[in-house]
Amino acid sequence: MLAFATPLQTGGGFLYWAIIFFVLAIVAAAVGARGVAGVSMEIARIFVLIFIILAVVALLL
Repeated sequence: MLAFATPLQTGGGFLYWAIIFFVLAIVAAAVGARGVAGVSMEIARIFVLIFIILAVVALLL
């Protein structure tokens, strides 16, 4: 019966996408695309902040 149970926390993946955008920013900076690197770092920063906020809320509940 436990094989069909769904977890309480599904989806998300903000930390995964933050790492993806961080790696994209590093590659873009190495190639010389400073605009793409800046935008990618800003998106990664936002995803990390969302992850931290959701982690704190999950710990408090």
